[in-house]
Amino acid sequence: MKRAMAKQAEAERERRAKVINAAGEFQAAQKLVDAAALMETQPMSLQLRYLQTLNQIAAENNSTTVFPIPIDLFKPFLKLAEKL
Repeated sequence: MKRAMAKQAEAERERRAKVINAAGEFQAAQKLVDAAALMETQPMSLQLRYLQTLNQIAAENNSTTVFPIPIDLFKPFLKLAEKL
């Protein structure tokens, strides 16, 4: 009888843990949706966040960081080259 009660209690704890975990995942997803909506209104915010992430990676790993440059930065130069 004690084993059955212990199993039931353990199952209930696992159920609660799963519910709490699911609620946390939902909240995290909601925050990501909110952040994406905010970044959509201010495109430069995505670029700034990207630079912050690169800065953190470089500080943590103490190694060479490959810094990809967005093609948008080259568009004015490409247009200038086409005119010549």
